[in-house]
Amino acid sequence: MRPDPRTSVVELRGVSFAYDDLPVLRNVDFELLEGDFVGIIGPNAGGKTTLLKLILGLLEPDEGSVRVFGRPAREARGMVGYVPQYARFDRTFPIRVRRAVAMGTLGRTNPQVEDLDDAVSRALDRVELSGVADRQIGQLSGGQLQRVLIARALVGDPRLLLLDEPTSSVDTRVGRSVHELLEELAREITIVLVSHDIGVISRHVGTIACLNIEMHYHRSKDLTPDMVEAAYGCPVDLVAHGHPHRVLESHPE
Repeated sequence: MRPDPRTSVVELRGVSFAYDDLPVLRNVDFELLEGDFVGIIGPNAGGKTTLLKLILGLLEPDEGSVRVFGRPAREARGMVGYVPQYARFDRTFPIRVRRAVAMGTLGRTNPQVEDLDDAVSRALDRVELSGVADRQIGQLSGGQLQRVLIARALVGDPRLLLLDEPTSSVDTRVGRSVHELLEELAREITIVLVSHDIGVISRHVGTIACLNIEMHYHRSKDLTPDMVEAAYGCPVDLVAHGHPHRVLESHPE
């Protein structure tokens, strides 16, 4: 059953956040509706990961409010799946795919063993990895590993999925496959995808937001030059794929 697009999933109002005296987010207003597939782009250190952590309830805003499914973000964690950036691990560690996916239930209400087995099987089915469920995780390809991490985020049957640069460590072909998988998942679940790759993200998401301390979002997939320049702080070529931050005009150092 498709999500109801009228239901608010995430609502940020006047959110500001700083690490010590360094502002990271300033007066951010952002609403995510059920069924949305939103791509958030912006430069490094622009606040994208911090925004996800606020939605997860891992951080509290200095100003403003964050509501997830109508409640404080911390209280909604059980309904949110998260794929963090730069997931690194010892590939010789003796853990099999099925057990790695099951770890996505940690911190949630512990299901019965048989329910957990079913949940893991469903998550692996959704990412098309049922055939490697009993393989040692270090034997997987880069693309398979990314799908395992997504399955781990899905095993608790979340209503919202947050992904932070999920294809940053894989090649273009694998990245395309992962993005196509997310397009399929977006038919069933609300998704926020953080990336710095304008060309790739614009081909797969439903709407795009630009974030560089301040948020620029109009519930549209169209990126105007003014919108992107406001986010990146300089003119950017929106046409050349593979060059997500190619400067067209001189700008201050």
